[in-house]
Amino acid sequence: MTDELLAEQLRYYRLRAGEYDATAYGDAAAAAERIDRLVDRMRPTGDVLELACGTGMWTPALARHARSLTAVDAAPETIEIARRRPGVDAVRFQVADIFEFSSPTRFDTVFFSAWLSHVPNERVPQFWQLLRGLLVDGGRVLFVDEHTDERPKESYAGNEQIAERQLGDGSRFRIVKNFIDPQALTSRLAELGWRCVIERDGNDWVVGEAH
Repeated sequence: MTDELLAEQLRYYRLRAGEYDATAYGDAAAAAERIDRLVDRMRPTGDVLELACGTGMWTPALARHARSLTAVDAAPETIEIARRRPGVDAVRFQVADIFEFSSPTRFDTVFFSAWLSHVPNERVPQFWQLLRGLLVDGGRVLFVDEHTDERPKESYAGNEQIAERQLGDGSRFRIVKNFIDPQALTSRLAELGWRCVIERDGNDWVVGEAH
């Protein structure tokens, strides 16, 4: 069931690529300003890996801080949009399944935005084990996602982690959506051997750093 659900989630984001920025971020100028502010605060330095880069909303800001930046997403349609953004000429883009991604390079920083909430609960240990293998000793994981207070905006399909989404053409899909409860996530990551600090940014987002 998990593999089937993740495949449906990927189809949804592939088809949503052209409308993603407008539907996810609304005011593009305000979103860019907020993203720049948060990335400046997080300081993703060194060799940086961006997982689930999507259409690249965060990629130019990350590139300004990184010595090198590799941006990965499973949807080729979103990667093509990301490639066209200003300020990403030196970024290495790659289409890959996030859960199967591997690299001979070890990174100083791994970053992802609006991705952790799409990881099924049963895949959380596997995902954080993958991250451990991608980091240099002393490396950091940085992430931004939605706080659990935002949960009422979703429509759930009889399962606490499966939400139903509709695209502009009316087609409907199931996706994983586990909003972030900072205390619960911090405790779970501690069980997996991670030290994590999570802060809120506004009423909707959380910003985390894990070692």
